[in-house]
Amino acid sequence: MTKEIVTAALIMIGDEILSGRTVDKNLNFLARNLTAFGINLREVRVVPDITDEIIKAVNEVRKKYDYIFTSGGIGPTHDDITSDAIAKAFGVELFLDEVAKKILIDHYKEDLNEARLKMGYIPQGASLLDNPVSSAPGFRIENVFVMAGVPKIFEAMFEAARKELAPGKKMESMEIITPLTEGWIAGDLKNLQKKYPQVLMGSYPFDKGTSLIFRSINYEALEKSYNEMVEIVEKIKSN
Repeated sequence: MTKEIVTAALIMIGDEILSGRTVDKNLNFLARNLTAFGINLREVRVVPDITDEIIKAVNEVRKKYDYIFTSGGIGPTHDDITSDAIAKAFGVELFLDEVAKKILIDHYKEDLNEARLKMGYIPQGASLLDNPVSSAPGFRIENVFVMAGVPKIFEAMFEAARKELAPGKKMESMEIITPLTEGWIAGDLKNLQKKYPQVLMGSYPFDKGTSLIFRSINYEALEKSYNEMVEIVEKIKSN
């Protein structure tokens, strides 16, 4: 039986994100694709290239959510420590996967060196995630998907990961755009949220008014709450 609500978290790993040197694009991509697939992204963390911080974050979130995705830190350099940290989080050893090794040999040929071969090491019990962009694979261990930080590669690895995901009921959304500012509708929106707790309601101001977003997997409650808010907005505008 399909689980109605399936949840996920993203852990972004890298000093370059925290320093502002790299502008992250993976969060937006992942959030959009998970939502479309029926999986709710519930939490995002950014951690530095510190083994203990990665271990702590992974062990905390993998117990809370159905799926965990990580980005960054699986390349050939000394600060790419994600694979080792993931292995330690699960209490297993890293090993050179023979399939990954062959992929790297076929790709780099005589240019394969010790640093590049490092990308073939994965934790015991993990399975590979295909990387058609630059060959070096990501991997999955239990409910954790470990992927590259480079957006093109992250996206390619997600396509491989998608095949292993069990989606939940898709969350639908409805939008009301009104010239009213938030102050006019905040009280009514609060009361409506109490009446329909199964619907996520958000208010987003912009320069010409307010966008009200209603989201839920309960389609009947979604439609009812939306229609009631439309009536409320129209009533306020007519006064």
